[in-house]
Amino acid sequence: MNTLPDYLRPGLDIVLIGLNPGLNSVKAGHYFAFARNRFWPAVNRSGLLPEKLTAETDHRMLEFGIGFTDVVKRPTAGSSDLRAADFKKWAPVLKEKLELSQPGIAAFHGVTAYRSYLRHAEGVNERPNLGVQDRTIGASKVFLLPNPSPANAAYSLDDLVRWYVALREFRDSVRSRRN
Repeated sequence: MNTLPDYLRPGLDIVLIGLNPGLNSVKAGHYFAFARNRFWPAVNRSGLLPEKLTAETDHRMLEFGIGFTDVVKRPTAGSSDLRAADFKKWAPVLKEKLELSQPGIAAFHGVTAYRSYLRHAEGVNERPNLGVQDRTIGASKVFLLPNPSPANAAYSLDDLVRWYVALREFRDSVRSRRN
C-alpha cells in the first residue's frame, strides 16, 4: 500500500496525528500537501516552529521535535471512504507506535480522528472537546486540535492559528515539567 511514512522517533515533543492520508498528499509524498489545506499557514503563523516550513519540507519537523502519523494509514479521497475495519486494524497500531515512541504530546487533528482512536484502540466511546484531554496514551499527554482541512469550515484560519498557539503553550509547559 502506498501511503505517507511516519515521522516518529523516541523523545519527540509532539506527534501530530491525522485521520488518514489524503490521496493528494500521498501522490506528493508529503503531509498536508493539498494546496487548500490550512495546516501549513496556521502552524507557520502560530510560532510552534522557529522557521516557516511547507509540505515539501515536512520531514524537517523532526528537527523541531515534531512528528507525523495517522490513525489509519490507508489513503482515501475523503474521510467518508474509511470503514470501521480500517479503524479496527489501524487504531491499535497507532497506540503501539505512541507507546513505543513516547512523545510528550499526542496531538490529534479533529474530533473524528480522536474519537475513532478512542473507540477502536481504547474501547471508549466519548465526545471529547478540543484542547488538553484528561486521558493519556502511555506516557503521552493528549491534545485535540480542529481538523485543518478546508472541509472543516467551522474553524477559520485565525481560529486554527489560535489552537496551534495553545498547542505551542501546552508543549512549552510539558517541556518544562519533563526537564
